Amino acid sequence: MKVKAHNRLLFQIFWSFFKISPVTFGGGFAMIPLIIKEIVEKRKWLTNDDITDVIALSQTVPGAVAVNSATFIGQRIGGIRGALAAMIGVSLPTFLIVLALGASYYYVQDNPKLEAAFISIRATIVAIIVFAGIKIAKTAIFDKTTFFIMVVGVPVLFFIHPIVAILLGAITGLVVTSIKTKLGYQIDLKKDKEVDPTIDPDYYMGAGI
Repeated sequence: MKVKAHNRLLFQIFWSFFKISPVTFGGGFAMIPLIIKEIVEKRKWLTNDDITDVIALSQTVPGAVAVNSATFIGQRIGGIRGALAAMIGVSLPTFLIVLALGASYYYVQDNPKLEAAFISIRATIVAIIVFAGIKIAKTAIFDKTTFFIMVVGVPVLFFIHPIVAILLGAITGLVVTSIKTKLGYQIDLKKDKEVDPTIDPDYYMGAGI
C-alpha cells in the first residue's frame, strides 16, 4: 500500500508543477504565488516558511530558479523521486511551448496583436513578482534583524551580485545570532509547521525510496 500511495504522490507532484509551469510568464519568481496556492494552501504539503527557505536556497545554486525551486520542493515532499517528478513536471510544458513558438515565430513575429499582448504580460509579471515578495515577506521578516536585512538588501542589490547579497545576509544572521546569544537573549528561529498529516514523513522524505 505504501508503494502505491507513494506512486500516487509522485504523480500528484508531477501534475501540480505541470499545471503551474505553462502560466508562469516571467520566470521562477512569478511561480511563487502559484506554488504557494497549490503546494501550501491546496495540497498542504509544505508551509509558507518551507517555501521561503526553498526559494532562498534555489538562488544559491546554479540553474533556473523555477527548476531549482521545483526540484527542492519535490525532494522535501517525496525524496529523490519527488525531486525528479517535480523537475520533469515544471520543465516539460516549457520545453514543448518553446519548441512550438520557435517553429512558428517566423510567422507571428510581426503580429501587432501578439506584440500588444506580450507588452501587457510584461506589466502583469511585475505585479505577480511584487505579490510574491509580499507573501514571502510575511514569513521571512519576523523581527528587527530580518527587517533591517531586507531594507539594506534591496538597494544593495543594485550594486552587487544576488549571490553575494545572499551570502552577506547569511553572515549577518550568524553574527547577529552569536551576539544576541552572548548578550543573553533567547533565540527562537523555529516556527510551527502545518504539513499534511496524511503524508508519512519517514517514508516520503526519502526513507522509503
